[in-house]
Amino acid sequence: MQRSTEDIQNEITQLEAEMGNIGFWDDKAHAQTVIKIIADLKDMLLGAKKYDKGNAVLSILSGAGGDDAEDFSAMLLRMYEKYSENKGWSVALIHENKNDQGGYRNISIEISGKDVYGTLKNENGVHRLVRLSPFNSKAKRSTSFSLVEVVPVFADNAPIELNPDELNIEFSKAGGPGGQNVNKRETAVRIVHIPTNLSVHVSTERSQEQNREKAMSMLKGKLFKKQEEDQKKIAGGLSISKTTEIEWGSQIRNYILHPYKLVKDLRTGVEVHNADKVLDGDIDEFIEAEANL
Repeated sequence: MQRSTEDIQNEITQLEAEMGNIGFWDDKAHAQTVIKIIADLKDMLLGAKKYDKGNAVLSILSGAGGDDAEDFSAMLLRMYEKYSENKGWSVALIHENKNDQGGYRNISIEISGKDVYGTLKNENGVHRLVRLSPFNSKAKRSTSFSLVEVVPVFADNAPIELNPDELNIEFSKAGGPGGQNVNKRETAVRIVHIPTNLSVHVSTERSQEQNREKAMSMLKGKLFKKQEEDQKKIAGGLSISKTTEIEWGSQIRNYILHPYKLVKDLRTGVEVHNADKVLDGDIDEFIEAEANL
């Protein structure tokens, strides 16, 4: 039987009162047990939100739109890097698959700082760009899509267990732009979770084992995020899809640069006409509205 929030809070209050008793610390083993129980109870209270204060891995995957989509992924990367810089967060590259024109087929970064995951988790979803294509000689208007994924970074006690029999692990050489190999040893790691087809790719750590550990942690984060989203869909009476289509009809935000400038979030209704400011990292208005979803 699931305990109520009030019951859990009452037990925490009682245990914390016990900590104030004379002689509590005389029995160190008991004291440590009580402290652990209090910490565990507070995690029940917080649920998934307990990871909001931690770091996050942000991945961007290009969808429909060819060169324009890959260039849009680079624009989104700069937007989140600038936002992170303004927040005083640090950014480290995990893996990139870059084209010859400075765009990205996909890229993953780890963002470290206070409340990173909690702040960015609602950026998860398909983003859509409409503009005059710089890759078209006739400068025709183009529509392109990129998927942003934001997952928590877990410490040792991740809430997700991985079954080795459900994993497909591949090793390859870490490559540079255009497929150029910059590492002669097969240190890059790709892991696919077979039941869900979720995959991660890590290539920037020094060794194969370090890349493997990072990839396993990222995969746990992806599975955790999927469980969260599936639970929300079930609660809302929606069906669960195995993958997200990175194309028209699935986007959460539109970035219109032609024939007018407007960035509109389709979930919150927030509109900002200064699109250049948004793409330069000023996304606080969207973040704050998303927090109240």
